[in-house]
Amino acid sequence: MSAFHDLAAQSYGGDEAGLICGYLFDARAAEPARAIDSAQAAAWLAERRDVENHEALAGCEGEDAQENPPYVWLHFNLSHAHAERWLVRHASLSDTFYETLHEGLPSTRIERDDDSLIAVINDVHFEFSFEPSDISTLWISVGPRLVVTARTKPLRSVDALRTAVKAGDAPRSSTELLEHLLRAQADVLVKIVRGVTSRIDRIEDELLAGRLDHKRARLGVLRRLLVRLQRLLAPEPAALFRLLQGPPGWMSEPDSQALRGSTEEFSVVLRDMQALQERIKLLQEEIAANVNEDNNRSLFVLTIVTVLALPINILAGLFGMNVGGIPLADHKHGFWIVVAIVATFTAVAAWAAFRKQR
Repeated sequence: MSAFHDLAAQSYGGDEAGLICGYLFDARAAEPARAIDSAQAAAWLAERRDVENHEALAGCEGEDAQENPPYVWLHFNLSHAHAERWLVRHASLSDTFYETLHEGLPSTRIERDDDSLIAVINDVHFEFSFEPSDISTLWISVGPRLVVTARTKPLRSVDALRTAVKAGDAPRSSTELLEHLLRAQADVLVKIVRGVTSRIDRIEDELLAGRLDHKRARLGVLRRLLVRLQRLLAPEPAALFRLLQGPPGWMSEPDSQALRGSTEEFSVVLRDMQALQERIKLLQEEIAANVNEDNNRSLFVLTIVTVLALPINILAGLFGMNVGGIPLADHKHGFWIVVAIVATFTAVAAWAAFRKQR
């Protein structure tokens, strides 16, 4: 059975519950960030429910009122068949989160649902190759004691956050974890902008060197990528600003300020992406102008050849008719006379064509 679970983990990117990674954060513990599996997470969540129920019955103030209470981050692979079942059984998330999972709308949004935050954000795949299709969705539920992130394909921002936590970065609260995730997403976008800028610089150098090659197709792919990222990610800062107008009660003011800071950084990256789109558009117009100029030259050459061949084609058609009375048929210098006539008319046609071109 353990071999089967190992195979499932390799195939789906998670344990038998679809959990890719889980961490228990407790700022007061000797180990502020401790990795946990799905069984340990289920036990911790059940224990927290029992404690909260007991506190509610006793009418006493619980740990949620304390500053920076312990919380859990669970990251799931939704491609795993058991992931959603485990969440329904153990996580006690709001119905809105599951409705968001099933509605299939990738548009970015962050909204408050009772005492939790539900977010849908878009991120690039871990194996990103600058293709418009290399973008997928991340679903997030944030509460004071539990943060759940879920995806269907490996994403770069979550992997960057996971790497930071492994290296010892332990966010003090669930809101700070969300802020770290958004900053990781902004860092990924900055790298994408730098990568696109580098590619555009190379294409521009090739254009100036006169090597057209297939740059229009490459520019089209980059522009579609930026347009898709812009369309999917542009609503994110506005959604965060609206949320921060009325944050949940458990969100502290420093955490709200940190979220505002990450939003401003994200907005700067989006503006850089917009500037890149304009630059690509100008390059495409320049390339299109060069292509039109080359086409015009080709058409001019074709026109000149047609004009130069016109006299001989006309005379050949006239003298090729098998009828009587063809002039110069019996003249001993008839051929050279016709050649002279054709040469004269060809010279006149060439002079007229080139004179009009100048």
